[in-house]
Amino acid sequence: MATIGYAELPVPGGGDAPLGPAALADFATALDPHLAQHVTNKAQRDSLYSGAPQHTLVSAADGSLWLKTSATANTWATIAEPLPAWRAVTPASGYQSGEFVPECRIIGKQVHLRGRLVRVDGGVFPVSGIKIASMPADCRPTKYGSWAGGSGLTGDPVVGVGRLEVLGAASSTSLGTVGDIIWYSQDGTGVPWVDLSGYYWLD
Repeated sequence: MATIGYAELPVPGGGDAPLGPAALADFATALDPHLAQHVTNKAQRDSLYSGAPQHTLVSAADGSLWLKTSATANTWATIAEPLPAWRAVTPASGYQSGEFVPECRIIGKQVHLRGRLVRVDGGVFPVSGIKIASMPADCRPTKYGSWAGGSGLTGDPVVGVGRLEVLGAASSTSLGTVGDIIWYSQDGTGVPWVDLSGYYWLD
């Protein structure tokens, strides 16, 4: 039986016996891996196509598009995916939302944050490492996450930017546990609020 195209689809020729349904079945089997498969969501993708051949393309109802990159594992490359909704970051005891609500969301392997924290008592943040919030369970890094955080300026501060760190499984300290956000600053007078805006890697 002859094959045509890059997909090498089987097509009966004049010299082939009349195969009928069997020829159609062979054609459909060869064509199937080259079609975009349709699912409702990512969970259904994993349920139906975890064992699909490499290069299988799956599209979800929300516009997500994935390409399977492994012939043996349930591993996918994300071609397109809608941005997830922002979710709450939990302030630590003694802290609360400032002018902008602290929120986070995961995009790929990165966690993005925005929002501000203030002290409940209206005071300034301590200058040494201090727990100020905690992240949702799925936003906790394998090792740790770190970025520069802006802060309000009062008095005669040494710096207007501090260091924010999210503790991971490999970085828990006496300052907190996995998922806690720690604020470090060299500002000798303390700052009235901390801006969480930034991002870190999950892996």
